[in-house]
Amino acid sequence: MKPNFINGAQGLSGVEAFLCVAANSSFRKAAEKLGISPSAVSQQIRSLEERLGVPLLNRTTRSVGLTEAGEIFRARAAPALLGLQHAFEETSNLSEPAGLLRLHVPKGALPMLIEPILGEFCTRYPRIGLEVLTEDFVPDLIAGGFDAGVQLGENLAADSVALRLTRPIRFVVVGTPDYQERNGTPASPGDLRHHDCIGLRLDRQRTAVWNFLEGGRQIQMPISGRIVSDDYGLCVSAAANGLGLFQVAENIVEEALASGELCTVLDDYVAPSNGLFLHYPSRTQVMPKLRVFIDHVRRHLGR
Repeated sequence: MKPNFINGAQGLSGVEAFLCVAANSSFRKAAEKLGISPSAVSQQIRSLEERLGVPLLNRTTRSVGLTEAGEIFRARAAPALLGLQHAFEETSNLSEPAGLLRLHVPKGALPMLIEPILGEFCTRYPRIGLEVLTEDFVPDLIAGGFDAGVQLGENLAADSVALRLTRPIRFVVVGTPDYQERNGTPASPGDLRHHDCIGLRLDRQRTAVWNFLEGGRQIQMPISGRIVSDDYGLCVSAAANGLGLFQVAENIVEEALASGELCTVLDDYVAPSNGLFLHYPSRTQVMPKLRVFIDHVRRHLGR
C-alpha cells in the first residue's frame, strides 16, 4: 500500500519551506520570508525528504539546487499549494458577510416586503450579491440552492426555521366603483364566473385560483377574464383602471381603498391567512450572509 503523505501529524509540513527554498535558491532568504530560522527550514525539508524517501535538494556551501526528484515535486506541488492557499482565503472570506444570497419570494410579496428593504441592505453590505427568484411555487430550498425563502405561514415545511414578516393577511377582492356600476357586484364567490377577473400567471400552465371561506370551509375558485399577467403590480394597476376584479393582499392596496379608488367585494368570504414568513433550513450553522440578512429584516420590522 502506498503511504498517505498528507495525513497524520506531519501533514504538509515542509512543502511550503521546500518551495520557498526552491524559489529563492537560498535557505537564508526562505527563512526570512517564512519568518523562521534557517535551521528550522532545513529541518522541515529534511523531514519531508525522509517521508518521500528521495533527496529534493543538492546542498553545497555556496549554492542550493534541485535534484531531478526536486524538479518533479516542485512542478506538482507549487500549483497544488497555491490552490490550497486560495481555498483557505476564499473560504475564510465567507466568515465575513459576503457572497451570493439566493432568495425565493412570491411575486405578491415583493412590493410589501422585499422592495422596501433591498436598497438599504445592498448599501449596508456591498460584498453580498442578491439573486431573487419570484416564481410562484413552493420550492425545496436546499435542492434549489436557495439560502432562504418567503412563504405564507400555512405552507411552511416542518423542518424550517421561520421568522414572521407580517401580521395575518386578508386577501380581498377589489375593483373600482365604476367597474361595479357597469358589471354589478358579486354576491358570492360563484358569481365570479360572470365577471372579468384579472388572473395572476404562476407559470406557463397555471393561473392562481382565488381562496375564500364559505360555510366555515376553505374553497378555491378558478377564475377567468380578459387579462392575465405574471406581474403582480400590473394586475393591481389593471384593477385600479376598472378592467376587472383582482384578489390581492389588503395591505398592498390600503391607500387605494382609503381614497375610494378601489373598493372591496365579497368581504363575508375573505379567507384568513397566517401571514408571510421568512424561512430557511434548520441548520445549526447559518452563513454570515444569511445571518446579516435576517438581522436586517428584523431591524426593518422593528421600525
